[in-house]
Amino acid sequence: MSSLNKAMVIGRLGADPDVRYTQSNTAVATMSVATTERYKDRNGELQENTEWHRIVAWGRLAEICQQYLKKGSLVYFEGPIQTREWEDKEGQKRYTTEIKALNMQMLDSRGDSGGSSAPASKSNRPAKETVEIDDSFDDMDDDLPF
Repeated sequence: MSSLNKAMVIGRLGADPDVRYTQSNTAVATMSVATTERYKDRNGELQENTEWHRIVAWGRLAEICQQYLKKGSLVYFEGPIQTREWEDKEGQKRYTTEIKALNMQMLDSRGDSGGSSAPASKSNRPAKETVEIDDSFDDMDDDLPF
């Protein structure tokens, strides 16, 4: 078997996506995602361990992240882990390890970011909608090809 480089992360965004554009006008979004492991230690006390993951999305996926994700959003990212080398202002070599997002899925229920920016609903019942039915489609032929 050859090798596999694939990371899958489900967590909450620590801040709104930071989107920049390359010289060739390609969008690049960087995000921090927190994953938290909860467990009981030997004494039976609840412990929490939070890891932060750097996520980078490119192109249209970066623009979608900017449009739909915000701080506190629950999200799934999938892609390879990569380490990049760069030089800081003082000329020192620096390294960063990140997940290059190839797939993203929003896991919040619609309108729920997990953050505190919107007031919580007092009821778990969905809001009722009124739908008007348009009868003009009754005149259409049923000669559909499928």
